Amino acid sequence: MSFEKQPDFASQVADLNRYGQALNSCESVDEVVSLTLEAVSLLFDFPYATFVEVRNGDPEIADSTNPNLDPEETATDVVSRAIETGETVRQTGPAAGATDNSDVTATLAVPASIVDEVIVVLVTRATSTDEIGAEHAEPLEILASHAATAISNIRSREELERARQDLETRKEMIELYDRLLRHDLGNDLQVITGFTDFVADNVEDDDTVEYVERIQRAAEDAADLVERVGDLVSTLEEADEPEPKPLRRELEETVEGVDTQYDDLVVEFDPGDFEYQVYGGDLLDSVFTNILSNAAIHNDDPVTVSIYPEQPDPGTVVVGFADDGDGVAEEVRDEIFEMGRKGPESDGTGLGLGFVRALTESYGGTVELRESGSGGADFRVVLDRA
Repeated sequence: MSFEKQPDFASQVADLNRYGQALNSCESVDEVVSLTLEAVSLLFDFPYATFVEVRNGDPEIADSTNPNLDPEETATDVVSRAIETGETVRQTGPAAGATDNSDVTATLAVPASIVDEVIVVLVTRATSTDEIGAEHAEPLEILASHAATAISNIRSREELERARQDLETRKEMIELYDRLLRHDLGNDLQVITGFTDFVADNVEDDDTVEYVERIQRAAEDAADLVERVGDLVSTLEEADEPEPKPLRRELEETVEGVDTQYDDLVVEFDPGDFEYQVYGGDLLDSVFTNILSNAAIHNDDPVTVSIYPEQPDPGTVVVGFADDGDGVAEEVRDEIFEMGRKGPESDGTGLGLGFVRALTESYGGTVELRESGSGGADFRVVLDRA
């Protein structure tokens, strides 16, 4: 007999709706599990009920009224079939039990999905009937759907909270970086500039003069960066939306500046490939400078970086930096863009690439790392086109 033809159909629908409202008010997955099992016990005449939570296709028994099931155990075959098919699965006879010598005669596994992903499987087991019919399967499907919606909402809230906390952490790290630049590095740059001015006035050897001029240019560029980062952080909360910038000009100026600093770095770059307008801020060039400098600093041998464009869709452009160096250590690859993370052999602060990600994301873009065709690093900066 179908669910709709049951004599107490209206009453059961009302009960299911009340439980649905209560489930959507739950603050944790544990509350959803407990309330769902309570509903199964009160609304259905089954001795055993099991709540299976599914994450990325992996089932985990959250709780069960079946004393023969350990919540730490792997979910049974009937659950795996329900997840795989996304449809209610029935099992009868000796195979219906979860354990050997079970008194279970019929099992029903009801999956519930959100956007084609199974979130919940409710399993009920009977000991006094040969099959669990539609009059029970259909209302259990409704209850499972309520539970899946509640869990999906809880997960979404948790993800939003993690994102909020991550954003706060990044902001704190940028502010810390600002203080570091302004105080420690700013003082050091003053010392460097003072001594190079003195040396430049007191040497005549051409090679020495050239090296001193390089040091002066590096110190001036660094001092300019300190000032711009300080201005950015000071007005972070009041900052306007990123403005259109000519990508070609930003890259040309970056490559020119880096070429004067690193003798062992070769940059392959065709300016004509980058005739795009992209959204960015005053420190967009620092994103590119940090990536190129990273290649020069973290490779013992001379390294070549090829800058290439991709246009994955009409709204974005990828600026790729593929080098033929040693690559990024496997143990830090997944965390390379976190503030303070660095390779085991690195003498740096680990702030450069964290700074790259924070800036890129503040412009509405993304940055990722993959392995280049020659086994080195391939940094891909995705920017919105103007």
